[in-house]
Amino acid sequence: MRTKKQFVAIRLLASFLIAICFISGFSAITYGQFSTVEPEEVGFSSERFERLDQLVQQQIDEQKMAGINTLVLRHGKAAYFKSAGMMNIEEQFPMQKDAIFRIASMSKAVTSVAVMMLYEEGKFILNDPVADYIPAFEDPVVAVPDSSDKGYHTVSAERPITVRHLLTHTSGLTYGYGISQDVHEEAGLTGWYFADREQPIGELVNRLAELPLNSQPGEEWHYGYSTDVLGYFVEVVSGMPLDEFFRKRIFDPLGMKDTHFYLPPEKSDRLAPVYGFNDQGSLELMEPTSSTDYIHGPRTTFSGGAGLLSTISDYGVFLQMLLNGGEFNGTRLLSPQTVKLMHANHTGDKYVWEDLGFGLGFKVVEDLGEYGELSSVGAYGWGSAYYPIYWVDPKTDMVCLFLTQLVPAGDLPFRDLFKNMVYQAIVE
Repeated sequence: MRTKKQFVAIRLLASFLIAICFISGFSAITYGQFSTVEPEEVGFSSERFERLDQLVQQQIDEQKMAGINTLVLRHGKAAYFKSAGMMNIEEQFPMQKDAIFRIASMSKAVTSVAVMMLYEEGKFILNDPVADYIPAFEDPVVAVPDSSDKGYHTVSAERPITVRHLLTHTSGLTYGYGISQDVHEEAGLTGWYFADREQPIGELVNRLAELPLNSQPGEEWHYGYSTDVLGYFVEVVSGMPLDEFFRKRIFDPLGMKDTHFYLPPEKSDRLAPVYGFNDQGSLELMEPTSSTDYIHGPRTTFSGGAGLLSTISDYGVFLQMLLNGGEFNGTRLLSPQTVKLMHANHTGDKYVWEDLGFGLGFKVVEDLGEYGELSSVGAYGWGSAYYPIYWVDPKTDMVCLFLTQLVPAGDLPFRDLFKNMVYQAIVE
């Protein structure tokens, strides 16, 4: 574990190295795998970025969050890469750029990329029935409301669940909530959190396949276990456990050395605790590092839907790979055509949040006027239960994201304000 003195020494060393770089005449400093540049070098305004500085500091001063890391990349360079606040309020450890965060549903993008890598290898087509690979989904049933005491009965699905349905969250699966919540609760399958489970993901997915769907496959958009099913699908198709596939095929090739399902003990001092608002509306420690399942749990279930931990640099590399059309620093995971397919709208008007479309793993801006906030047509992204968001914008050649650990977050509006502050800083 790092002591407070060690943190101070590390920061002093970093400052010294930065000073050496400037004295030596270098115009860019490297953090992680990105060169940091003055905002003006990539079309931003430093003065306008001060508005984002003020917004972030306001959240810290008003104790709306403990600490936060922010990263804005344009043309592959870091125009804004900052830490603010405390990683640990109780011990007064400042937030570090190499802090590790639970990223929850930001894991879905990684799983979707894994699926599409196998797709490019000809292992399946998107309209294949999932039951061809996971036989437990052979005869799905759908819950239909009625006036009985139970409130519903089941009917046979009108069509099979396909790989595309899972990627677009139109499979009929939820997080166990909805009309058939009773049997999902009996099966122990409600909610997204799997880090405390002692069963492998395949066992949980096969149990899930026996439960009623919330709607007919392909007819409605429901957020839920679809990407966890895809994680097991990757295991079946590749013949590798999901953690091994991610490490060998994605993380190691991209240099994402700090992205894991469960944290190695030697990195435990870098995991940010979870804070959240209590019933009185005050910020409170909700999950300390000393008791988190991501270090001390059974380490058995690999949740492709919400199970990963990462740093802002690592996840920035992953997003830059997508922005680059599937390639980063000479390593290609996907073809540009596949990435374009992933952020096309596949759901029509079924995805009803924020007047956006939904692709193969991401929400997508189709009409800027309908969306009604700063963005670009074709921009895509998602977020996390712990409150972070990310955004990839091909039109402006930009990636923006922030990481924090805040749950419950109440009605805090920082997510939207953060994105607006980034876009308003673009001046060319």
